[in-house]
Amino acid sequence: MTVAPEKLAAMTFATPGTGTVLERSKQTQLYPEARVIVLDDNVNTYEHVISCLLKIIPGMNKERAWQLARSVDTEGSAEVWCGPLEQAELYHHQLTNEGLTMAPIERCQ
Repeated sequence: MTVAPEKLAAMTFATPGTGTVLERSKQTQLYPEARVIVLDDNVNTYEHVISCLLKIIPGMNKERAWQLARSVDTEGSAEVWCGPLEQAELYHHQLTNEGLTMAPIERCQ
């Protein structure tokens, strides 16, 4: 039995390689950084602030800790560390637990 060409159903086929291909865009995003700021209060002594900074902030030395404690006292606050957000949160928490008065964590500029 033969079928007339006009009676055949038209079939369409996708040609390989003609479909839409979505390209992945590469975006580099920097990990957020944050500042750890100690505030002045009428409770903590220079010695306690210095001791906490030396114990908690990596790379801190006595001279820098003294300068920061002095800034806290004379200027009302001092940024004691700036870096990756997760570390900033850790140092902020640890300094708070030591009794220091802390500003809320801020993004680094």
